[in-house]
Amino acid sequence: MASIEASNPNRALTDTRFSDLKPPLSEPVLEALTQSGFEFCTPVQAATIPLLCSYKDVAVDAATGSGKTLAFVVPLVEILRRFTSPKPHQVMGIVVSPTRELSSQIFHVAEPFISTLANVKPMLLVGGTEVKADTRKIEEEGANLLIGTPGRLYDIMERMDILDFRNLEILILDEADRLLDMGFQKQITSVISCLPKLRRTGLFSATQTEAVEELSKAGLRNPVRVEVRSETKSLNDSSSSQQSASSKTPSSLHIEYLECEADRKPAQLVDLLIKNKTQKIIIYFMTCACVDYWGVVLPHLAALKGLSIISLHGKMKQTAREKALALFTSLSSGILLCTDVAARGLDIPGVDCIVQFDPPQDPNVFIHRVGRTARMGRQGSAIVFLLPKEEAYVEFLRIRRVPLEERKCSDEAPDIVPQIRSAAKKDRDVMEKGLRAFVSYIRAYKEHHCSYIFRWKELEIGKLGMGYGLLQLPSMPEVKHHSLSTEGFTSVEDINLEEIKYKDKSREKQRKKNLQAKKALQQAQPKPQKSKATLNAANNVMRKKTAKQRRAVQSVEDEDEMAREYRLLKKLKKGAIDESEFAKLTGTEDLL
Repeated sequence: MASIEASNPNRALTDTRFSDLKPPLSEPVLEALTQSGFEFCTPVQAATIPLLCSYKDVAVDAATGSGKTLAFVVPLVEILRRFTSPKPHQVMGIVVSPTRELSSQIFHVAEPFISTLANVKPMLLVGGTEVKADTRKIEEEGANLLIGTPGRLYDIMERMDILDFRNLEILILDEADRLLDMGFQKQITSVISCLPKLRRTGLFSATQTEAVEELSKAGLRNPVRVEVRSETKSLNDSSSSQQSASSKTPSSLHIEYLECEADRKPAQLVDLLIKNKTQKIIIYFMTCACVDYWGVVLPHLAALKGLSIISLHGKMKQTAREKALALFTSLSSGILLCTDVAARGLDIPGVDCIVQFDPPQDPNVFIHRVGRTARMGRQGSAIVFLLPKEEAYVEFLRIRRVPLEERKCSDEAPDIVPQIRSAAKKDRDVMEKGLRAFVSYIRAYKEHHCSYIFRWKELEIGKLGMGYGLLQLPSMPEVKHHSLSTEGFTSVEDINLEEIKYKDKSREKQRKKNLQAKKALQQAQPKPQKSKATLNAANNVMRKKTAKQRRAVQSVEDEDEMAREYRLLKKLKKGAIDESEFAKLTGTEDLL
C-alpha cells in the first residue's frame, strides 16, 4: 500500500487553495466552496481530493476534526458530475457512516455541493423512521446518491429491486473502524458484494485498526494510504527546547486527567462547571442510564441553576435525539450530557471543553471523544476523570500517542451529596434513576476493554454509591458474591424506600394502583399446598442446575405466575369469571 504524507501537518490549513488542486475542480464546486467560506485546504483535503478525482482508491488516517467530510464530499460530487443524466433509480454513489447523527451531518454538508448537479437526487437513509416511507420516496422520486447507516442501507437494498447499482462510481466508508466495532461487518460486506468492483472506494477513519486493514484489502484496489499526523510538545521536557512528538490528537488540544476517589468525582465535576459557566461543554458517561440520572440531578443543584443542560443517548427516540443535538448546536454556552453516540464525527461548532466523567469502554473512542473540540485549528481542552486505581490509563494513552497532563483536585468543590439525596427523597423518579445508573455503571465497567487497568472486582462501590447520592446501596449479585468494598457509604436512616412518592401525580397514582392490586392478589390467593412427590421432583430438577440457573428459573416462574394470577383477578373483579372459576384456574379450590 502506497503512503503519502500531507504537507504542513502542524497547521489546520495548508497554503493550497481549492482552486489550485489538480485535476482542477469545476466552477460550480469552487463557487459553492467560496460561499461556504472555504478557500484553503486542510492537509487531508489537499492530499485526498486529487487522488479520488484521479480514480485512486484511498485509505485515510487523519486526526478527528481535520476536515475529512469535505475531503470525500468534493471528489464525490466531481465524479458524479461526469454523468450528466443518470436514470431516476440508478445509484452512482454511496456514503456509509456508523450513526444517524453523523449520516445526517454528512447529508447537510453535502447538500450545497450536490445542488450544483442538475439531475442527481440524494437520499438520506437512517433508522428512527418507517422504512416504508423511505422505499415509497425512492419509488416516487428516485435516488442517485445514498447517504446513511449500514442497517438502513442494507434493509433498503434487500427490499428494493428497483435500484440499479451496476454503474456505481464511488463508495465512501466514513469512520470505518467504528462501522466494524459496532457490529456492522455483515451489512457492510453484503452492501459491498452488491456493488461493481470497478469503482472508487474511500475508507476514512481516525484510527486504522486491523479490521479496517482487512476491509481495505477486500474493498480497495491498490489503495493509497493518506496519513495526516499532528505534532505536540513532549510533556516530559519542561525546558524551552521541547521536542516534538507524533500525536494522535491536534496540537491545539490540551488534555488533562484528574485523579480522585469515586465519592468526590461528582463534586469535582460541579466545581468545573461552576468555574466555566460561559463555556460550551460536552460530558461523556458510560451508559444511557447514567446520562438520564445526571440529566435529572444536575439541574436540581443550586450552583448550576440557569445553565442549559441537555441529554443525548442512543435509547432516546430519533426525534428527541435530533432536537437535543440541534438545541446544543445552537447554543453559545451550555452542557451536553451524552454517551458515545455523540463521540464520532459530529461537528458541533464552538465546543470549548470535553469532560470524560467515565473513561470509554473502548480506548479507541477516547480520541474521538476529545476530537469534538479543537477542530480545524481552534483551541480546545479536555479532562478525563480517573479513580486512583485507574492511574495506569495515563501511561497507556501516552504509549498510544495521546499525552495527558495532571490536573489537581479543587479544594473548593462543594459537597453536593446532601442536595442529591434531598432530591431523591422528594421524588421517586430521581431515586430510581440513581439506582439504575449505579447498577448500569458497574455492569458496563465489567465489560471494559482494558480490564487489566479497569478491574471491576476492585471497585469501591461504597464510595461510588456515596458519589451518586444513593439513599441505600442496592442488593445486586455483583455486590453479594464478589465482596466489593462498601466502605465509605453511609445509608440514610429512618427512611422506607417504598414510601417515597413520584412527583409526577399520574405516575404516583399508577404506582399506588399497582401496589393495591399486588396486595389484593396476595390476600385473595394463599399458596396451594403441593404434594410431597411434586416437591421432591421439582427439587431434583433444580438440584441439577447451578445456583445462578435456579435463581433465574425461579424468578421467571414467579413473575409469570404473578402476572397470570393478576390477569385472572382483574377478570374476577369485572365479573368475567366467578369465584369458583378463579379458584379452579389458580389451583386454590380446595382452600375455599
